[in-house]
Amino acid sequence: MSTAVGLAAGYLLDERFGDPRRGHPVAGFGRFTSLLEKRMYRDSRDAGAKLVAVAAGSVVLGSAALTPQGALGRTAATAAATWVALGGTSLCRVGDQVADALDAGDVDAARGLIPSLCGRDPNSLDEAGIARAALESIAENTSDATIGPLFWGAVAGVPGVLGYRAINTLDAMIGYRNERYHDFGWAAARLDDIVNHLPARLGGAVVVAVSGAPRRTFTTWRRDASAHPSPNAGVVEASFAGALGVQLGGRTVYPHGVEMRPVLGRGPAPSPADLRAAVELSRRVQRATLAVCVVGSLLRPVGRRSPLSRRSGG
Repeated sequence: MSTAVGLAAGYLLDERFGDPRRGHPVAGFGRFTSLLEKRMYRDSRDAGAKLVAVAAGSVVLGSAALTPQGALGRTAATAAATWVALGGTSLCRVGDQVADALDAGDVDAARGLIPSLCGRDPNSLDEAGIARAALESIAENTSDATIGPLFWGAVAGVPGVLGYRAINTLDAMIGYRNERYHDFGWAAARLDDIVNHLPARLGGAVVVAVSGAPRRTFTTWRRDASAHPSPNAGVVEASFAGALGVQLGGRTVYPHGVEMRPVLGRGPAPSPADLRAAVELSRRVQRATLAVCVVGSLLRPVGRRSPLSRRSGG
């Protein structure tokens, strides 16, 4: 019960306040990772795997040791961890702001918001490119910023929530395919793929359920997702494309180079109106996922405690 209540309370805190404005723990973890990188960087997979083990392991083991054992304390800890791990409300706010700027004809303002959503080169984007980039980011980050933390919170409580966020942050920091991180970031990227495998597919199923066009959404997911270079982002992006009746993919410019992304969906290129629809779809998906994860945590067997939650000394 404490996990279910904590997940719901943390979600409501995120919906009401968004990300903490000061002293965000994820930012602190990012600084910690940067310090580790300065000390541990070598152009090898082994060095990157060691950094991931130290950084993510510290979060998982530390949060397991510090989580209170009483029901009230565990509920409060779960709520706090869930709030700082979630990013769905801030994601949707930025999506709305991009749509507002495009509707007002202020392409420069819309470009200025793109770095808050994704790592693409904003200067390479025209109005259509901005709408597509923002919509794809809304889709992918609905999974990363909400579905993943809630799923792992339901499975493993506070260590699950914070461990997932640590792994996702490591991937965002060093999981690139550029020259510096091609080998060093390999472990972070692969571990992120692993922990997102089930949440992404839960996300695809929830999009199908709440889309209003379940047959088209499911067909697009099954037909197009596997062509995406990411085994998880392809699921949610294809599902969003099917739900909204738009076409995603195509030429994509990053600071490290240009990628030709596969086409997802069959329809017109996204417009600002489609971006607004994607934001509303994301909100529906987030709320439905919360319901699924709360029910799942209530149904989880409680006869045995996870090894991560045990403390020595009785």
